Amino acid sequence: MSVSEQIRGKAERLPIGQPVTFKEFMGFGSRAAVDQALSRLVRAGVLSRPARGIYVRPKRSPFVGEVPPEPAEMAEAIAQESGAVVQIHGAEAARRLGFSTQVPARPIFYTNGPNRRFRLGGMEVTLKHVSPRKLALAGRMAGVALTALWYLGKNSVTPLTIEQVRRQLSPEEFEALRKATKTMPGWMHDAFLRHENEMHHA
Repeated sequence: MSVSEQIRGKAERLPIGQPVTFKEFMGFGSRAAVDQALSRLVRAGVLSRPARGIYVRPKRSPFVGEVPPEPAEMAEAIAQESGAVVQIHGAEAARRLGFSTQVPARPIFYTNGPNRRFRLGGMEVTLKHVSPRKLALAGRMAGVALTALWYLGKNSVTPLTIEQVRRQLSPEEFEALRKATKTMPGWMHDAFLRHENEMHHA
């Protein structure tokens, strides 16, 4: 079976709307041969390329045509391409935990990779480089909580804030968060200590 046939077979088995990186296809042949085969599949409409190095088996709607992938899935795929990690922006993390009702105007994600912007449909998506400390526990709810606390900042994070976070997380996730003190700034660690003291004396 030729490189093109193998790649087409894999492409047609991809979940619709789920972005994957160029690396997913590298085992089928040389970089040039794979690139050529993927370009042909994009021209044929079997795949679309929403960003450099990212491919997706497109989801189509009779009303709007091709439906772009979810921003979070695209950000994850782009981060994986460079071996980086990604986390939702602090504003979105705070909203998910009930500290804010404001929906961010455009999707922004934190990463330890390079800054990057790309368009998804009519929307601009941003990957913003941040300190690795802010990405501790990425990929789990404890990480979302940590990101939210960083975003809320020193003047807003109190023992009551920590208690609100505890109620939103499973015991296992809150324990993981509590133990991540090495990644926390002093003010956040102090808020956890004060919260523990208040719980013990309650």
